[in-house]
Amino acid sequence: MAPVEQTAVSVPHAGVVRPEPETSSEAERRASPEEFRAALARLAAGVSLVTAHDPEEGARGEDVGMTATAFISVSLEPPLVLVSLREDSRMDELLSRRDHWAVSVLSESQRHIAGRFAMRGRISDRLLFEDVAYRRGAATGAPLLGGALATLECRTTQRVPAGDHTLVIGLVLDARTPSASGRPLTYFRGRYHQLG
Repeated sequence: MAPVEQTAVSVPHAGVVRPEPETSSEAERRASPEEFRAALARLAAGVSLVTAHDPEEGARGEDVGMTATAFISVSLEPPLVLVSLREDSRMDELLSRRDHWAVSVLSESQRHIAGRFAMRGRISDRLLFEDVAYRRGAATGAPLLGGALATLECRTTQRVPAGDHTLVIGLVLDARTPSASGRPLTYFRGRYHQLG
């Protein structure tokens, strides 16, 4: 008996609706900066101070700092974190040539520090640190704020261009929780908030 040749037949499943392909105008539609900013303002974020020491600035070098709300953990093993930096910022320029930096997770009592380091067209970094209590990190040489809920010292492992920002991924060299009590400072709807 000759073998029977089988042919696969494709039968559409009842109830399955295949979407029409997007038109070019739909595929290119994206949120405006205003829409995007308004939507993301509803996402509460923790507030941190990212710092680094620039040994090439002046005779003793200079400390640089910026307030960050786009700071997240990436991996536990190895311990990795990510911070998003505006591409034309002083911090982005510094971390493009220096791979050691630090993060201080701000407490609700450090709202004034968050505001100070977030100002545009601000005074020099040296003056910003003048009356701020900090110690210098042993692994990075960067300022670590007194009264912070946590401090992390990092070494950059990867820089990823992303639109008008640079995503900097860092290996955590040292992590401490110097403040046993206290609550975090948060950022929501364009303002700093205390929990509770």
